[in-house]
Amino acid sequence: MQYELIGGSFPVVICKLENGEQMITESGSMVWMSPNMEMQTSGGGLGKIFSRALSGENLFQNIYTARGNGMIAFGSSFPGKIVPIEIGPGKEMILQKNSFLASEAGVDLSIHFSRKLGSGFFGGEGFILQRLSGQGIAFAEIDGELVQYDLAPGQQMVVDTGNVAGFEPSVSMDIQQVRGVKNVFLGGEGLFHTVLTGPGRIWLQTMPLSNVAMALRPFFPSNNN
Repeated sequence: MQYELIGGSFPVVICKLENGEQMITESGSMVWMSPNMEMQTSGGGLGKIFSRALSGENLFQNIYTARGNGMIAFGSSFPGKIVPIEIGPGKEMILQKNSFLASEAGVDLSIHFSRKLGSGFFGGEGFILQRLSGQGIAFAEIDGELVQYDLAPGQQMVVDTGNVAGFEPSVSMDIQQVRGVKNVFLGGEGLFHTVLTGPGRIWLQTMPLSNVAMALRPFFPSNNN
């Protein structure tokens, strides 16, 4: 599989496949394709359907198979970036839910449970995240711009809720309560921050969809009116 990323704020990734090669994606991500791409919808078994339900993903995935040399494009659903990730032994990745866009058939998408209940309930990313393993190229959606840091062992980064896009499995995630009553009620930063502890690479996104929704909420009419 060869790919090309094009576009600005609303990018697409164009994948060129040889005969028999496959791409897996969430429903609704395909934007155009050559007519010789064959689509099959699959749940992957009851266990995987249940896992996707817990992680907030669609219950079924679409598998596209090239019958001859083919082409298929996947588009982002929000202004930001599409980031390719090379997955392999020792190169797994943990992503926020709803980040997965598409991948080669050798990549396995599963759920990842936060080890600490506090980070799950209050950390902004939820108790359940997405884990990419297996072998192949995957594509993730990033809200806004992507900023990467490589954390040394024990090095920490305090991140606002929702700005965590992903991290390597060696990184641990926890939550930290904002200190001080005045800071909590007047600071506008919420009650908790997410704390990422190295070693490993972390991905941060600059414009989480949840923050945009909150910023736009005052401009929408109330149901009580």
